[in-house]
Amino acid sequence: MKIGSVILAAGLSKRMNSAIPKVIHPLLGKPLLSYAIESAKAVASIPPVVVVGFASEKVMDAIKADVSYAHQIEQLGTAHAVQMAEAQLSGKVELVVITSADMPLVSAGTLKKLIELQEKNDGPMTMVSITGNESRGFGRILRDDSGNAMAIVEEKVATAEQLKINEYNAGIYCFKADWLWNALKKVKKSPVGEYFLTDLLEIAVQAREKVMVLTLDDADEAIGINNRIHFAEVEKIMRRRINEKLMLSGVTMIDPERVYIEPSVSIDQDTILYPETYLRGNTHIGKNCEIGPGTIIDDSTVGNDCRILKSVLEGAVLEDHVEMGPFCRLRTGAHLASHVHMGNFGEVKKSYLGKGTKMGHFSYIGDAQIGEDVNIGAGTITCNYDGENKNKTVIGDETFIGSDTMLVAPITIGKKAITGAGSVVTRDVGDGEKVVGVPAHVIKSKNDEETKK
Repeated sequence: MKIGSVILAAGLSKRMNSAIPKVIHPLLGKPLLSYAIESAKAVASIPPVVVVGFASEKVMDAIKADVSYAHQIEQLGTAHAVQMAEAQLSGKVELVVITSADMPLVSAGTLKKLIELQEKNDGPMTMVSITGNESRGFGRILRDDSGNAMAIVEEKVATAEQLKINEYNAGIYCFKADWLWNALKKVKKSPVGEYFLTDLLEIAVQAREKVMVLTLDDADEAIGINNRIHFAEVEKIMRRRINEKLMLSGVTMIDPERVYIEPSVSIDQDTILYPETYLRGNTHIGKNCEIGPGTIIDDSTVGNDCRILKSVLEGAVLEDHVEMGPFCRLRTGAHLASHVHMGNFGEVKKSYLGKGTKMGHFSYIGDAQIGEDVNIGAGTITCNYDGENKNKTVIGDETFIGSDTMLVAPITIGKKAITGAGSVVTRDVGDGEKVVGVPAHVIKSKNDEETKK
C-alpha cells in the first residue's frame, strides 16, 4: 500500500514562553520537528506533509528536509489541521499516518507496527494507546464489554470513574485515506470552537466500523513536549538510549549520566569517555581513545589512540596517537597529524601540524602550515592578522621555535631552522638558519655550517 504521513506542527505552544516556535527548539542538536520527520519518512511512500501555522516561516526556514507543507491559518483543532493536508495526499495514498511534531520519541518501528495492524484491519482506523499510572493529560479510551474501543474522553471532562481508566490515547493514528477525508467533514465543532481528531473514533463506531488499537510496550514513546521541563525529560531519555547503545557496542563510560552525546555521533570500540564530555554534531571518535573529563567536541574527527583532556574541538581533524590538553582549543580548520602533542592552554585555528610536532603550552597557531617533528616552544604566537588580512605562516620540518617567539605573517621558516627565545621574526628564515632578537636577525646561517665543514 502507498502510505502518506501528516505531522501536526501548527500549535501556538504558549507554555514554552518563547519567541521561537516550539517545534524548532533544539533537542540534542536538532530541531524537535526533525525527529517526527525522520520517523515518518521511514514509513511513508511520499514526502511527509507538515501542517504549520504559528510562525510558519521560521519553521520552514529551520527544517532542511524533503517534506511538503500545508498551512493552517486559523488554529481550529487537530481535525481541521489534518484537513489542510487533504489536497497534497488525496488520491495519492491508501493509508495516512498522523503524528505530532512534539512527540520525538515515537519510533519508525512503532509506526511500521501501526501500519501493519491497519493493513489487517477491515475497518477504517487504527490508533495507538499507552497504559500506566501517569496520564500526562491524555484522553481516556473507553471500551465496551467485548473490549472494543468506543470513545475517547478528554481528561478535563472525564468523570471520577473515567479518570480511573489507565489506558490513554497517544494521539497517533493510521487511517484509510478515502474514509479519513470523508469522515473529517462529519466532525462537529466542540464547545471550545475547535474540531478534534479524536471524534473520528466515535464516527467509526457509530458506523459500526472496526477500530483497532496498538498498545505501546514503552510508554515513554508517547511523551509529548509542551514546556521546557518536558524538553529536559525527553532529552534525558534520549541520552540514556544513545549511551546504552554505545556501551553495548564497546564504548566505556565512567559515568553515563554525565556524558552527553548527540545521535549524529559515532564512536569505535574500546574508547573511554570520562564525565562532563560533550560530543556533538557530525563527530566521529576512533578506537582506543580517552576523551575527557571536561571535553567538548563539535563536528570533528578523532583518530585512533588519541588522548584529549579538558579541551574544546570545533570542526577539527585529529589523526592517530594525538595527545592534547588540558585546556586546549582547536578551532575550525585545525588538523593535527599523527603523534602530535599539544600542551596545556594551546590554540590552533585553520592550521596543519605535521607528524610528530610538539606544541608547547600558552601558544597560538593560526593560518599556518607546520612541518613534521617541529618543536613549538611555550608562548609562541603566529601574528596572522594585520588589521585587514589573515596571513599565512609556513614552518619546515625539524625546526625549533623558541619560547615566546612572535612570527609576523606572512612568513616562511625553513627546515631545521632555530628561533631564539623572545624573538620577533618579521622576515623569512632559510633552512638551517638561527635567528634571535627584536627584530630577529641571523646569527648562524646554513653557509656558516658548510664553512665549518
